[in-house]
Amino acid sequence: MLSKLENGKGVNLEHVLRVLDGLGLTMLVVPKAHAPWLEEAAAHASKTGEWAAWD
Repeated sequence: MLSKLENGKGVNLEHVLRVLDGLGLTMLVVPKAHAPWLEEAAAHASKTGEWAAWD
């Protein structure tokens, strides 16, 4: 299953969510129109070191 995921082949969403959880990650689903705002906020937090405040 991990090999399929790494190679971009079809996997069950439940398996993807388990892998993300195992890596300490989460998936956020938002409208496409909001994605640039979130990317900008993440870039800003990365540059300013604000990630620590989110933990």
